[in-house]
Amino acid sequence: MNAVRRYLGSSLVQAFLVVIGLVWMTPLAGLLLSSLRSSEDTAKGGWWTVFTSPGQLSFDNYSALLDNSGMVQAFWNTVLISVPTTVLVVGLAALAGYAFAWLDFPGREPVFLVVVALLVVPVQIGLLPVAKLFGQLGLFGTIPGVVLFHVAYGLPFGVFLLRNYFAEMPKEMLEAARMDGGGEWRIFTRLVLPVGLPAIASLAIFQFLWVWNDMLVALLFADSSSQPLTVELQSQIRQFGSNIDVLAPGAFLSLIVPVAVFFAFQRHFVQGVMAGSVK
Repeated sequence: MNAVRRYLGSSLVQAFLVVIGLVWMTPLAGLLLSSLRSSEDTAKGGWWTVFTSPGQLSFDNYSALLDNSGMVQAFWNTVLISVPTTVLVVGLAALAGYAFAWLDFPGREPVFLVVVALLVVPVQIGLLPVAKLFGQLGLFGTIPGVVLFHVAYGLPFGVFLLRNYFAEMPKEMLEAARMDGGGEWRIFTRLVLPVGLPAIASLAIFQFLWVWNDMLVALLFADSSSQPLTVELQSQIRQFGSNIDVLAPGAFLSLIVPVAVFFAFQRHFVQGVMAGSVK
């Protein structure tokens, strides 16, 4: 009887998870099918009509998207903003996290408290002052300016996350490495980084998704030549309103990249979450 109850219980849980997964995937599937339909077919009925009329599907919209210089440039601008920002935040946060966790230097605790305090500072507070500063430095309206803003606001969370993860590593492991003649840089690159890979991967996923999907910062700091995909899609909606044949494939492209990144690093992400819960 207990075995039957366990089987039924696991079956119900699995069925529930399958339903949740299907519900979560429905908007993505609908956007994909909409991006493969012409504007005329979209005006006649919803995306679910493709199941009865599969002849509606074609890649003409994606061909038109590739011919749209604004959308293509916006996509590469998004890559040029998201990738360097993620690399800089992860790299600097890993170095700072290791220093705060295992290196003794004057003012370590007060400086770390300042970093923690920066977590509660809303992004909106820094928009106008930083915009004025970037204007004086010649960075306003440029991709480097957008990257620097995201790095500045992403570092406090990254340092806080990695410092706490690194601090949970066994002290004996690092002392043994030092006794074997390992310097701090060698210990950091050969020991701390491999062990901390789950937390680093989790931070990279969070940072990449946040920057890729951002529109507020890019809307203010990027000009027409450096604006990312989110701003370009918003501009297309404002200008043309009903050009679904361009908006749907553009929106799907904007959505599928972070989804692919998440699933590519899913194993490391789960390991980081589980490790954090155990510790």
